[in-house]
Amino acid sequence: MKKLQQLLKNIDGKGYKAYKSIQGSYAFEQYQLSIDYVQGDPFASPSKIRVIIPNSNRPIKEEWKQSKERNIYTADHLARTVANAIEKESSFAKGSGKSGLLHIDKPGQEILERTAVQLNNKATVICLSIGLPANGRRINGKEAEKLFFAMIPSILKNSIFSVSDEELEKSVQLADQHIAIREEMKKQDWIAFVADGAILPRKSGVSNRPLQNAVPFESPKENGVTIDIPHRNQPLTGMAITKGISLIVGGGYHGKSTLLQALERGVYHHIQGDGREYVLTDPNAVKIRAEDGRQVTSVNISAFINDLPHGQDTKKFSTENASGSTSQATNVVEAIEASACTLLIDEDTSATNFMIRDARMQALVAPEKEPITPFIDKIKQLRDQLNVSTILVMGGSGDYFDVANEVIMMDQYKPYNVTEKAQQIVKDQPETRSDYHGELTTTMNQRTFLANSLQLQKGKKKKVQAKGLDLILMGNHSIQLQDVEQLVDSSQTRAIAELLRYLDDKGVLKQAKPLTELLDDIEAVIDQEGLQAFAPFPKQHPGDLARPRRFEIAACLNRIRTAKIK
Repeated sequence: MKKLQQLLKNIDGKGYKAYKSIQGSYAFEQYQLSIDYVQGDPFASPSKIRVIIPNSNRPIKEEWKQSKERNIYTADHLARTVANAIEKESSFAKGSGKSGLLHIDKPGQEILERTAVQLNNKATVICLSIGLPANGRRINGKEAEKLFFAMIPSILKNSIFSVSDEELEKSVQLADQHIAIREEMKKQDWIAFVADGAILPRKSGVSNRPLQNAVPFESPKENGVTIDIPHRNQPLTGMAITKGISLIVGGGYHGKSTLLQALERGVYHHIQGDGREYVLTDPNAVKIRAEDGRQVTSVNISAFINDLPHGQDTKKFSTENASGSTSQATNVVEAIEASACTLLIDEDTSATNFMIRDARMQALVAPEKEPITPFIDKIKQLRDQLNVSTILVMGGSGDYFDVANEVIMMDQYKPYNVTEKAQQIVKDQPETRSDYHGELTTTMNQRTFLANSLQLQKGKKKKVQAKGLDLILMGNHSIQLQDVEQLVDSSQTRAIAELLRYLDDKGVLKQAKPLTELLDDIEAVIDQEGLQAFAPFPKQHPGDLARPRRFEIAACLNRIRTAKIK
């Protein structure tokens, strides 16, 4: 501690690169401070530090870490307390560039596996980014001293050292509850569960916090279920959606898309008080949408689209600028290739000609003149042959009543089970559709990404970098992820960018494994070694990373414009 203080005095006023001399580890009274990486310039990416707190100074009970989920929830809660303390700290050091910046990878409404806080057998490790203070490009040692000896101790005092055991216990209990709900879902073949009293709408288009004064969710009696979960006096009641084909219908602005959006986020767990903390969806559910203009490389979409003009091969379909229907067909096939078990679809973000073609249009346009086999003619095949369920928001076509196992109608934000009524309408108003057949198997799209797909070179250096939530820069190219809707945290995008670097550095793609196996291997590495396996400084500061699902990793690989496929 005193050594660091002396070093800062010695380099005060010197050129910024003299900060490199403080890299190292320093013993403070209650913790160890490790300065792992020092930025080369006040305007460059911030420096990386770790605060290592021995368990003797802030005990973390063994039972809070005994399962992977409990460990993740405990670390998540600690990261939130540190982030809140940073936000309340007003005595930021001053200076040029990023001087005085102090940052932890703050979690959002979802509870994700992260590298921000790590719990091991001996200590709690907190990873921070810090902007070392400067005046121009000269070191401001006094402000740096304030940062290390006043600001950081104050933040730790108001977070890690003040968080109560009761608070951490509640996080652990929520982990147990989520596990219990998931176990019941698996046992009962439910693909979704929405608790009574859940608040589904969000505050705004840019805020993922719950909307105040929203109508609480209330299950239709036909879908009502009861689950006994731990740490709760009363059983949890709510709506269960069973495997198969489920329609969500209703008039405009009655809550159809809001329910689907809650379900698409339900693949992740949410914090207490989010309103969606007891909204859970099959973790292998993937949101499918049209995505005009996306890159497609050698995907077999022939089950949905065939006999394109000019003889374009739809068994190995490639384009730099997909249409609405070809992109949506691609997204379905790629999701199944990545092992999706449930598809989530909203007609508002779908290509109309991909979703439906009614009997009258079928009568006018002969089948041999129409290359698209609409989704309605494949949805039962997906269910019966591939065991892939679908939850579909549909407000414009009653043709889907013919294929639905269940129909839920949203009316004034409340759900009603109208399955019997929909089935009666089918009997009273029968429709005759042409019957389509065609190959639809789990092996229809087994692709292998070749090693030269990853072109990281930019000039003399290799470069791959995440820019916010939905963009990755790789070499001279960009990977656009705007329409990958279940990518929910920019730290997931950073993790995917670091994964691309890892795949390139380790030559993983040279093994020429099919995509499904590659995704299995990536998940195994994360499970065994943690996200830090992909971090730029794995043995020191593991970066600001959050775990992405295999489906979002696949979505990124599938959108690489330099992809080469076997």
